[in-house]
Amino acid sequence: MELNNLKPAKGSVQGNNKRVGRGEGSGKGGTATRGHKGAKSRSGYSKKIGFEGGQMPLQRRVPKFGFTNINRKEYQGVNLDTLQKLVDDGKITDSIDMDTLVENRLARKNELVKILGRGELKAKLKVSAHKFTASAQKAIEAAGGEAITL
Repeated sequence: MELNNLKPAKGSVQGNNKRVGRGEGSGKGGTATRGHKGAKSRSGYSKKIGFEGGQMPLQRRVPKFGFTNINRKEYQGVNLDTLQKLVDDGKITDSIDMDTLVENRLARKNELVKILGRGELKAKLKVSAHKFTASAQKAIEAAGGEAITL
């Protein structure tokens, strides 16, 4: 090690930061790299979300129509063929409730579940869910199972 190859430890020197607005002699005084006039040159400037430089923002240009029901209930659909696949894979044997559906990632903990009638069910199952379609309920009962509405 000699004087010509000494250098500070890696990460200890935080150089090349522009020190702006520290007088004319620094070369970065005057406008302090903000340009001349306009909102961006002033202190306290912050752009509003969606601001497009004075152009009418997209949110206000797009036409709005229709109706959104604030009382709408969203159900997570689970089909009979999905339940049959769980039986075939040996993940369930006799009953299906919310805990089983959450474990097998067919629904989340606080979701409402509706059993739908796609596919066929061969296994005798006791199914607990928030709602059933008529065809799903008929298929579950035809297989000797039971449909329980929560």
